[in-house]
Amino acid sequence: MNSRNNILNKSILKSAWKESFIKLSPASMMKNPVMFTVEIGTLVMIAVSCISLFVRSESIGSFGYNFAITLILVITLLFANLAEAIAEARGKAQANALKKTRTDTMAKRLLVDGTIKMVNATELRKNDIFIAEAGDVIAADGEIVEGFASIDESAITGESAPVIREAETDHNSVIGGTKVLSDTIKIKVTSEPGESFLDKMIALVEGANRQKTPNEIALTILLASFTVVFLIVTVTLQPFAAYSNTLLSVAALVSLFVCLIPTTIGGLLSAIGIAGMDRALSANIIAKSGKAVETAGDIDVLLLDKTGTITIGNRKATHFYPLDGTDEMSFACLCAMSSASDNTPEGKSIVELAEGSEVFLDDLRDVEINEFIKFTAETRMSGVDLKDGRQIRKGAWDAIEKWCDIAPGLLPQFRDKVREIAEKGGTPLALGVDKKALGVIQLEDIIKPGIQERFARFRKMGLKTVMVTGDNPLTAAFIARQAGVDDFIAEARPEDKLLYIKKEQEAGKLVAMMGDGTNDAPALAQADVGIAMNSGTQAAKEAANMVDLDNDPTKLLEVVEIGKQLLITRGNVTTFSIANDVAKYFAIVPALFAISIPGLNMLNIMRLESPESAILSAVIFNAVIIPALIPLALRGVKYRPMGASALLTRNLLVYGLGGIALPFVGIKLIDMIVSIFL
Repeated sequence: MNSRNNILNKSILKSAWKESFIKLSPASMMKNPVMFTVEIGTLVMIAVSCISLFVRSESIGSFGYNFAITLILVITLLFANLAEAIAEARGKAQANALKKTRTDTMAKRLLVDGTIKMVNATELRKNDIFIAEAGDVIAADGEIVEGFASIDESAITGESAPVIREAETDHNSVIGGTKVLSDTIKIKVTSEPGESFLDKMIALVEGANRQKTPNEIALTILLASFTVVFLIVTVTLQPFAAYSNTLLSVAALVSLFVCLIPTTIGGLLSAIGIAGMDRALSANIIAKSGKAVETAGDIDVLLLDKTGTITIGNRKATHFYPLDGTDEMSFACLCAMSSASDNTPEGKSIVELAEGSEVFLDDLRDVEINEFIKFTAETRMSGVDLKDGRQIRKGAWDAIEKWCDIAPGLLPQFRDKVREIAEKGGTPLALGVDKKALGVIQLEDIIKPGIQERFARFRKMGLKTVMVTGDNPLTAAFIARQAGVDDFIAEARPEDKLLYIKKEQEAGKLVAMMGDGTNDAPALAQADVGIAMNSGTQAAKEAANMVDLDNDPTKLLEVVEIGKQLLITRGNVTTFSIANDVAKYFAIVPALFAISIPGLNMLNIMRLESPESAILSAVIFNAVIIPALIPLALRGVKYRPMGASALLTRNLLVYGLGGIALPFVGIKLIDMIVSIFL
């Protein structure tokens, strides 16, 4: 990873220099209006240089001087192309590493009659089923429909630690090119050949699908407008020169034009955008477009799932409270029965707690389950129907209360216990058998260490944080206070998340959300920035415009900072570039008219030696400042959480005043060297 992040990597530089020459083609240069006009000026100077070989005229200038200006302009173009080429080469290097994971993998396709046929991975189609065993490379993107396994995803994520993928959970998605380390799984293919996650990832990091973002397009239009204005200024100088009996050579006019237009940001603009996506990739985030990265920098509202983001992970059962007179042993056994077929972490923890309570579950082995009732967002209950006719349900208290007939005398007791657990930050699950409420199970969340500090950083950025949870309002409010979030959505259903996002967007806010389940897909698609977990379902990954390969829910903080870093870097380089023009104006304009209008010598505050050295020095500085800023464009300006006004002040002081002062010093030093040779 380090070699990839090093912009001085020899192989990357070699490839970038070659690409810089290829990008000199007019078809490529036309995509960048500022540098395209520089190329036109360069072609004009090539023609003038050729003419000056045979025609000696003061208006044309000497061949040596014209050639020097032409050479510097060519170098300026190459440096501008080099910035973009380095950014693209880094992406291509990552793409080549990914391509190595695509081999002629064989797959054990499961036929309709139950037999297994060995086929090439390219023969697999969407909805096909194949078997993957320990040691096999997973042949295609898919979802595990049966079994669980330890998967090595290092070929994709770079993370050596294996991950667990299991059927019927939100962590059932697998990626083609990863390797099964243990057990056997049955996988349903979710993509057609050429449309896999790996194929899309390669195309994205190669830059093949990179389109300019709205802000980038707006800035390009602004730069093009500046270019047109300065073109008019340069052209109209000729009549003024004629009126004042000042001789202006073609080289002088072209140099003035090139130095006044914002060539610095024009040459670095594409590189900054590409580098933003590259930084996201370095953080193991696949951004499906540059727009997603840029938008992350303007986010106003963040929706975060409680579980795994704010709390350490899955809730665990910590206590059983029988309330209808049932003894604790029998109640624990019934709780275990309700979770016997529940593969969720909460369900498993209930069984573990029952075993830890010295409940011998021999009775469970003799119980015959007729049907396992899965949890849904609508019913908010799960459980089992036994063959002996008993119905056992566990779930949210309000859902069980509606399902059960509770004696009026017991109702306050149940509600008090539910409120007590919720007020302490626990999650109460009620248990009912045959529509009779028996008691409450307590689940507990543990808030992640340091999460309050993270939310404080969000608040410094001016962002509103919203916790999304299926907990009841009391529990949600307790955890929200402990974690320090600004708002919460309790008892959240998929449509609640969607409605909240729409409401904020209608108020003019930009919203980001993280999710991993199929039920998150609508909200992920609606959000301005949707980040799906790599371990999540295919539907979630397709709906989102970013995918987190590390499955780290706290990665949202990095995404926002990368987006802000991109915007700040572009803003700072633009400020520096425009401020640059002030110094170049004071270098060239007085030099052009000083002989015929001696009063303009007052503007020659740098005391440059001669008109020729002044023009050459300005053009040389204009060329060398571009490669000098390439590391800044690719690495980005370090982001510090602060208010917009403080950020603007810092930007103007460092890059505004710096953009004015540095060229004065640089042009003067170059002039001292150039004047020796003139």
